[in-house]
Amino acid sequence: MKKLIVFIFLLIPICSFTVENLPAVRQVKSILPVPFLNEDDWNAKQGTKAFDSLNVSFVGNWPFGISYTGACDSIRELVFCSSGGGVYILDVSNLTSPQKLSEIRTKGGILGIFYKQFDSTLYIAGGEIGLEIWDIKNPANPLKLGCYNTPGYAQQVIVADSYAYVADGDSGLRIIDVTNPGNPQEKGCYPSSASGVAVSGIYAYIADEDSGLRIIDISDPANLNEIGYLDASGYAEKIVVSGSYAYITGWKLGMGIIDITDPSKPIEKGCVGMSCPSRGIAVSDSYAYVADGDAGLRIIDISNPANPYEVGSAGYGRAYGVMLVGSYAYLVSWGGLTILDISTPTNPGKIGCYITPCITYNVAVSGSYAYITTYWETGLRIIDISNLSIPQEVGCCTTSSANKVVVSGSYAYVADYEDGLVIIDISNPANPTKIGNFNIPDGAYGVAVVDSYAYVVSDTAGLRIINISNPINPFEVGHYDTPGNAYGVVVSDSCAYVADDTTGLRIINISNPANPIEIGHCNTPGKAFDVVVSGSYAYIADWVEGLRVIDISNPSNPTEIGYCGTPGSAYGVAISGSYVYVADEDLGGVRVIDISTPTSPQEVGCYDTPGLAYGIASLGAYIYVADGSTGLQIYKNLLYGIEESPTQKSFAVKLLSNPVLSEIKLSLNMKQEKVNFRLFDISGRVVKTFAPTELSRIVNLDVSNLFSGIYFLNISTPNHNECIKVLKLRY
Repeated sequence: MKKLIVFIFLLIPICSFTVENLPAVRQVKSILPVPFLNEDDWNAKQGTKAFDSLNVSFVGNWPFGISYTGACDSIRELVFCSSGGGVYILDVSNLTSPQKLSEIRTKGGILGIFYKQFDSTLYIAGGEIGLEIWDIKNPANPLKLGCYNTPGYAQQVIVADSYAYVADGDSGLRIIDVTNPGNPQEKGCYPSSASGVAVSGIYAYIADEDSGLRIIDISDPANLNEIGYLDASGYAEKIVVSGSYAYITGWKLGMGIIDITDPSKPIEKGCVGMSCPSRGIAVSDSYAYVADGDAGLRIIDISNPANPYEVGSAGYGRAYGVMLVGSYAYLVSWGGLTILDISTPTNPGKIGCYITPCITYNVAVSGSYAYITTYWETGLRIIDISNLSIPQEVGCCTTSSANKVVVSGSYAYVADYEDGLVIIDISNPANPTKIGNFNIPDGAYGVAVVDSYAYVVSDTAGLRIINISNPINPFEVGHYDTPGNAYGVVVSDSCAYVADDTTGLRIINISNPANPIEIGHCNTPGKAFDVVVSGSYAYIADWVEGLRVIDISNPSNPTEIGYCGTPGSAYGVAISGSYVYVADEDLGGVRVIDISTPTSPQEVGCYDTPGLAYGIASLGAYIYVADGSTGLQIYKNLLYGIEESPTQKSFAVKLLSNPVLSEIKLSLNMKQEKVNFRLFDISGRVVKTFAPTELSRIVNLDVSNLFSGIYFLNISTPNHNECIKVLKLRY
């Protein structure tokens, strides 16, 4: 499937206008239920539109997360370890204690890396971003050389001679000429569902997912021909070629060995089953080293290709890739990089490790810092966002399975799946320290803090009210069991508003913390995962049912008054001014919804994030997204803070005709010689710029080629700037 070509319109607000009093303009689209996607299914997003956006622009990111792949420089003792949408460049001269030298950041999610040692060039297969090329001559200061936006979802890259061979998902094999890294050019392609690729001689070997193995003659990149094929009878994920054999992971849920002595007639010689769908693979001498998901590293004796068998294993993390240097294996997994001594294949031993972040699940913003929770024992990470374009991690504090976080004063309060409520002193962001903990049955999912109490929600435990007046010794003072599984909570006035996945919104009076009492509830059609409250309304992230708007002016009788569907699964929600931001998990990314009319919320912006958007926070126009495998993403709502100029403050411009038909007629009263005019549509995009007009009392502006609708006309001179709302009619 081809990706959409995306145009991002940047609006520099030279004026301000509002849409609060405008009639609703609803986008019509199909909303289909989408099954829950976990991180194992992250690459299921391949083939979807890449970075589809409307009125939202990318600002910066700290994109680090799950490690899927890596590469080694054996001469300089470097390891390139992918981490979400970034790469850590590690010095492994001391195997027991790898040290980070620098990092690379991309806007995608990195699934494949290839390193050319002789010229110190790193090639990155980055999902939506396609191919990127980096100069690593100075490991402390990597430089981006060039990029090529492949049409699909780049999952692996191999470089041979002057060509990069990219396994581009549903867009097949792409052959890119990288003779000039600053200007790579595609020379050929072959249709398939390429998950992996290997190159040997004049042949490319494609791991073609459900279709198996395809062997392509690449002697003429512009004229590719398939010369051999073998049905996988399963799934082909990654592939390496050594000698006369191809070794394929995922093959019959294990590893397949294919005899390619005659490329036109590949023959399966042997197969070894595994407990998990196998992923990455490396081969050396008589052994294959397989990254086998939850089972870690599996070492297979392949001396007899017809009878491969396991001789050793090492269960570290959820393994995705493996690299070999001498007698060492570098295993990349959810937990980062693990270095293993494989000199005795029957008994591989751990030497050292470098821990990378895992799934980023939630985010809170306070002052110059973003506080993000990361799953899998990587806990709370503190990110300095004083420079939004290049956020920097300054500190971290380990917890077991961090979910949501709120910040109050000098403390971060983390709802942890296993540890319950964890209280972390963040007075020194470089050294956050866990000082208090309160265990909660079935762990904690959400948390809110007001004054001396933390309101924590969990699975079967419902709402728990914890006294935190002494953060070192928190204790429970009251609780209320909600009917279903409580995931989100916010406190306003004397009520706690709980998002309960099976029964919607529950409103609990907490004026007496020792005796919380439910006073009202409102069922929602989906699964309520998160909630925010503003004024008389609660806004629910309701999974496949999108955003629901609940009138809570009478807490004893909350009533749904509006909704806005989203294309994915609404999982998190935040609010800023007249906009609600939805973290739309699997397919939707960030959705910007105008709630100026609560009964008719309208989607007015979006950005398809590279990962799975779980959590979201906002400060003004800026949106902070906990984006699963790709860490923290920061965007800007280009519509924020735009409003029509107050008419009572200007006597310089008068609109003479409204509604307009084919022209806008104005009366001007200005001293400047020239006046500039720009016309914006309701979404804030410039749709027409008029030539500067000489001073005239009456001005006519041609709008005959525009569709009917509401527009904003900006009139500016060096000393004057205002906006007028106009309605264009068209017959």
